[in-house]
Amino acid sequence: MDKKPVRKFNKGDNRREKEFEERVVVINRVSKTVKGGRKMRFAALVVVGDRKGRVGFGTGKANEVPEAIKKALENAKKNVFRVSLVNGGKTIPHAIIGRYGAGEVMLMPAVDGTGVVAGGAVRAVLELAGISDVMSKCVGSRTPINAVRATVDALQNLKTINAVAKMRGKKFSEIR
Repeated sequence: MDKKPVRKFNKGDNRREKEFEERVVVINRVSKTVKGGRKMRFAALVVVGDRKGRVGFGTGKANEVPEAIKKALENAKKNVFRVSLVNGGKTIPHAIIGRYGAGEVMLMPAVDGTGVVAGGAVRAVLELAGISDVMSKCVGSRTPINAVRATVDALQNLKTINAVAKMRGKKFSEIR
């Protein structure tokens, strides 16, 4: 009898470590009434982030849930932006209000050990951005897509002390 050669598999060689962590925030079933009845489709909202200050979100629609999630992931990776963090990357530099549609999200910096005090959609964005100590409050529309867009608006409008000093035409060392 001939012995079969033993196959050796390279477990870690072909796999690349994922750049972003992904989180599906909501999957919405939408329907369109046509002549033959209702036509069902799915809309997915996904947030991606590296927990080091980069975060993005995307939406996708398709006839099947996995396809919708895949489209949303591709969209989210195109819309990644950097968040300015302070205190060793744990919190935001100042309180801010983000607005989108009828929804507002208030974000307030918090002391070490507070954690992320936020609801589902806002929590997903903040955690994947790498913010670990922050408080938030949703006012107005609490629809997940509006909450995510308002949160992203707030994070994009954050300014560090250096950026504010530069806008005023001063050097950071002059302030201290």
